[in-house]
Amino acid sequence: MIARLIRIGLEKAGYSCECVYDGKAAADLLEEKRYDLILLDIMLPEIDGYELLEYVREFEIPVIFITAKSSLEDKVKGLRAGADDYITKPFELAELTARVESVLRRYHKGQNKIKLAGLDIDMESRTVKRDGTEIELTMKELELLQLFLRNRNIALFRDRIYEEVWGGEYDPESRTVDVHIQRLKKKLDLEGVIVSVRKIGYRLEADKE
Repeated sequence: MIARLIRIGLEKAGYSCECVYDGKAAADLLEEKRYDLILLDIMLPEIDGYELLEYVREFEIPVIFITAKSSLEDKVKGLRAGADDYITKPFELAELTARVESVLRRYHKGQNKIKLAGLDIDMESRTVKRDGTEIELTMKELELLQLFLRNRNIALFRDRIYEEVWGGEYDPESRTVDVHIQRLKKKLDLEGVIVSVRKIGYRLEADKE
């Protein structure tokens, strides 16, 4: 019930949300998709919130704990475990929305400048440099790079890549996605960093940065 109300409130505020109700299901979903933020209850079946938080940290996704555990000790434990914020039940949706906005602002501010395989990438100015020299990219190449950076270590299907960068319906016979990715890899020397995934598409391997 609470999860459904939170989802309705956040969707009214303009956010796209998905709900799962146990830790294992959440962990499985993280292998398939990339999220901007996670609202996490401590008391979950299968895998509790603390254990799931350890797993989430590998994906560098901000987390807000939402829980009935309101003692100072619990708050300190949650924040020290790596949560970006901690809100106790009951709460007003307006407060939760404000906290979500605040965490996302802090997170994205820190994500504007990224280092990748010897490249200096500024997401805000949409520039890419190597050794101080700017590398000219087309708009689609920049959008592809940003898509991969938002989904590090996640295999992206060709149809999703096409829909997010070009829009419209993907044609399986088209080589548009493959051609543009090969050009991007060549320009930025990302062979072995952006890798093809058989029968799926491509993945940016963050551990090879």
